[in-house]
Amino acid sequence: MKKLHITLFLLLVIIRLYAGEGMWIPILLEKLNEKEMQEMGMRLSAEDIYSINQSSLKDAIVIFGRGCTGSIISPDGLMITNHHCGFGAIQRLSSLENDYLSNGFWAMNRGEELRSPGLTVTLMKRMEDVTNEVLEGVEPGMAESVRDSVIMANIIAIEKLAADTSGYDARVRPFYYGNEYYIFFSETFRDIRLAGAPPSSIGKFGGDTDNWMWPRHTGDFALFRIYAGPDNKPAAYSPDNVPYQPLYHLPISLNGVEPDDFTFVFGYPGRTQQYLPAIALQGISETSNPVAIKLREKRLDIMQDAMNESQLVRIQYAAKQSGIANGWKKMIGENRGLQRLNAIERKQLQEAEFMQWAGTDPVLSAKYGNIIPTFHDIYQQINPLSLSRTYLAEAGLGIELVRFANQFSELVRTSRDAKKVDDDMQTRLLAAKRAADSFFKDYHAPIDEEVMAEMLRMYFFGLNPVYHPPVLAELCAEFQCDFKAFSKHVFQHSLFSDQTRLIQFLDNYRPRHYRTIEQDPVFRLASGLTDYFRNHISEPIEQYQQSLDSLQRIYIQGLMELQPERRFYPDANFTLRITYGKVEDYFPMDAVHYRHYTTMEGIMEKENPDIYDYVVDGKLKELYHNSDFGRYAHADGSMRVCFIASNHTTGGNSGSPVLNAEGQLVGVNFDRNWEGTMSDLMYDPDMCRNISVDIRYCLFIIDKFAGAGHLLEEMTLVN
Repeated sequence: MKKLHITLFLLLVIIRLYAGEGMWIPILLEKLNEKEMQEMGMRLSAEDIYSINQSSLKDAIVIFGRGCTGSIISPDGLMITNHHCGFGAIQRLSSLENDYLSNGFWAMNRGEELRSPGLTVTLMKRMEDVTNEVLEGVEPGMAESVRDSVIMANIIAIEKLAADTSGYDARVRPFYYGNEYYIFFSETFRDIRLAGAPPSSIGKFGGDTDNWMWPRHTGDFALFRIYAGPDNKPAAYSPDNVPYQPLYHLPISLNGVEPDDFTFVFGYPGRTQQYLPAIALQGISETSNPVAIKLREKRLDIMQDAMNESQLVRIQYAAKQSGIANGWKKMIGENRGLQRLNAIERKQLQEAEFMQWAGTDPVLSAKYGNIIPTFHDIYQQINPLSLSRTYLAEAGLGIELVRFANQFSELVRTSRDAKKVDDDMQTRLLAAKRAADSFFKDYHAPIDEEVMAEMLRMYFFGLNPVYHPPVLAELCAEFQCDFKAFSKHVFQHSLFSDQTRLIQFLDNYRPRHYRTIEQDPVFRLASGLTDYFRNHISEPIEQYQQSLDSLQRIYIQGLMELQPERRFYPDANFTLRITYGKVEDYFPMDAVHYRHYTTMEGIMEKENPDIYDYVVDGKLKELYHNSDFGRYAHADGSMRVCFIASNHTTGGNSGSPVLNAEGQLVGVNFDRNWEGTMSDLMYDPDMCRNISVDIRYCLFIIDKFAGAGHLLEEMTLVN
C-alpha cells in the first residue's frame, strides 16, 4: 500500500503541468497552447501572435543588445525595453557634464536622439522545423561522436543554403537537447539611438536592495529608436538613415490589469534547465552557488564603499556593480527556493519512478535503464571541475585588470613570430589602444587593488589545492601568501595598471617587446589562470558535458515515452518564446499576503534622501502630491507603478512586452520575485511571479514628468 501511494504521488508530480508554466515555441501554439490560452481568457488566435502570411505580434518583438528583449511601439521604429537593459548604453553616453544616469535623457525631436555605438537590435522574420533535415544520416546505435559530426555537417549546409536563398541571417538551434531542431531567419540593425530614459532615481528606484523583490516601485523602462537605410534594411550608422518602418507595432492599453486577467509574455528567455537530474541540482545548490555568492558579496562590498565616497566612481561602476549584484541576489533566492520545494528529493522520487518504469521491459531497460546511474557517475567527476571553473570566473576573472591583460594575448602571439611592425601589427596595436581607452574610462584602480588581494586570497585558501593553477602556488611562494602585498606590487609596477605608462609602451612598441608583456605580473597571472583552465579544466568539462547532453537527450525521450499525454516544453535557449499566465497575488510566507500591484504611495513610503537607492526626484514628488496623473491613473484614482503575474520568465525576458487578452501592451517585464527565482530549475505556481512596470506609469513619466509627450503622439493608445 505504501509503495502504491508513493507511485500515485510520483505520477502527480511528474505529469502535472501548471497553467502558466512553460516557454512555448510560437509556431506550435495552435497545436499545443491555443485552446488553453483561449480558455484562460485570450481573445486572439495563434495566427495573430505568429504568422508568416501576414503581419503579427512577432514582427514587433526584438532581441535588444546581447541579452534582453524589446518591443516596437510605433510605426517609426520607437522601441521600449528596460532601463536596466539600456543601462550600459546610457552609462557609456554619460559623463560628469552629461550624467544621463542621474538626470535622465529625453530627445525632444529626432535630431536630438543619441547614437549608441555597438548596440544592436535583432528581429526574427520566421522560424521553421528542420529536425528531419538535421537528423538525416543519423542511425540508431551510432557512436555519439559520429552522430555529432553528421549533425554538424547537416547544420552548416542547411544554414548556408537558407542564408543564400533568403537574404537573411539563418541559424539552426537544438531543442529538447537535440531531439528537435529549428532554423531562425533574422536581420540585425546596427543604428540604434537613445530616445528617452528616466533618471536612475526612477528607472532604478530601489536599486540592488529591491532587486528580485516584491513589492517593487521601479520605473524600469527606456526608449530607443531603430534606424535603417532608405530601403528599410539594416545599415551601418549614417546621418542619412531613417526610422525603421516595422510590419507591426504593439498597441498600448490604458486600462491596466485586474486580478485573474489573462496575460502573456513574448520574448527571448535566456536559459532554463528544467530537466536536470537530482545530482546536478545538488551540485548547483550545495557547491557552486554558495561559492559564487560569497565571492560576489566581497566584490560588491568593496565597490560600494568606493562608490559611496565619489560621484565619479559611482558613474563608472554603476553598471558593473548592478551586473554583479543581479546574479548574486538571484543565486541566493534560487537556493532558498530549491530548499523550500525540496527540489532534490522531488527529483530523486521522479528518477526512482523512471527507473521503475524502465525496468518493466527488457527493451526499455536496455535503452533507459542505465541513464540515472550514469548521470551520477559523470556528475561526481564534473562537480569538482565545475567548482574550479567557478573560482576562476568569480575570483580570478573577477579582477578587472586580469580580464584586461588577457586581451593582450593575441598581440603577444603575433609578436613572437614577427620581425617588424607591419600592417597587421599596427592593427593590433590600434585595437589595444582603443581597448585601453575604453577600459580606463570606467576604471578605479583602488577598487581593483583591494578586489585583487581578496579574490586571490579566497581563491587560494577556498579551493582544494589539487585544482590550484600553478601560478597561485608561485605567488604564494614569492609573497609568502600575502596577496595584499602582491596586489600592491602589481599596482606599483604593472604596465596595465597605469594608462599613461601603457600607452607610452604601445606608442614605442616593437615585436621584441612582447617579452615585457609576458614578464608583467598581471599578464603572468592572467595567462597562468587561463592556460591552466584551458589545459586542465575546460577540456574534461567539455567532454563530460557532451556525454551529459547525450544523456539528457535520451532521458527526455524516455520521459516523453513514459508520459505520452504530457505537453513538454523545451528549455529556454534565447529563442523567441511565449509564456502565459494570470495576474495573481501570492503568499510568500506564513501570515504574509502580497497583492498584485503597487502604487506611487509606496515610492513615498520608501523615500529616504540619505540612501541613494531611495532618493525621490522633486518633480515626481510634486506630481504625486498634486495627484497630477492625467489619463494614466487607474480607475480608483491611484497611479499604479508595477504588477505581478504568473508568467514563467527568466533572464533574457527583461524588456519583454506583457500583453493582455487582446494583444495590447500593458507592461514591460523586468524581474521575478525572489521566492520564485528557482523557476529556471523548477517551477512553483504558488510562488513564481514575473514583475512588470505598468505601461501607464511609463507613459506618465514620459508625458507628465519628462514633458516628452510628442513621443506618445506616435504610439497607438487604446482606451
